[in-house]
Amino acid sequence: MQIMKHTIITLIFIAGLSVGASSDRNMNSPDTTPITGFELERYLGTWYEIARFPNSFEKNLVGVTANYSMKDNGKVKVVNAGHKNTLDGPYKTVVGKAKFAGDPDTGQLKVSFFLFFYGDYHILKLDKEHYQYALVGGSTSKYLWILSREPQLDDEIYNELLKEADSRGYDLSLLEKVPQKSNPL
Repeated sequence: MQIMKHTIITLIFIAGLSVGASSDRNMNSPDTTPITGFELERYLGTWYEIARFPNSFEKNLVGVTANYSMKDNGKVKVVNAGHKNTLDGPYKTVVGKAKFAGDPDTGQLKVSFFLFFYGDYHILKLDKEHYQYALVGGSTSKYLWILSREPQLDDEIYNELLKEADSRGYDLSLLEKVPQKSNPL
């Protein structure tokens, strides 16, 4: 009887730890709910990376752009490019593909730059009137980008996007601005 009582107490303790850990995880996870009313055709074209969370695949890249265009198979061609270390440094490009994660009316895509390994691409905020700026995140707190159709973004809009990211639970202390040429080629 004593062993059974000890086992039950241990199981309750472990269950409590699990619930606590799960709650902590949820409190630290940002709200990555994507926008609705998304129109892919209007999103296609070139976007300039204004700011981002650091990540290994963009390490030391500046002047970063992403270009989206339609492929014949209905997927989206993604060309990410940037200069290594300085705006005059070596130019690097990587080509990938994207597809909708679900409803095409929702700004939620899956993006792949290597075989069939896809990452989440959630459009969290978008200038739905003109498609001139966007806030994009992944499915975790590790990824966040501020994008613009121009190499510079108005401070008022930038601050609006920061407020949105903050309200969704992103740690803005990780955000770093990405140098861009004022007059791209």
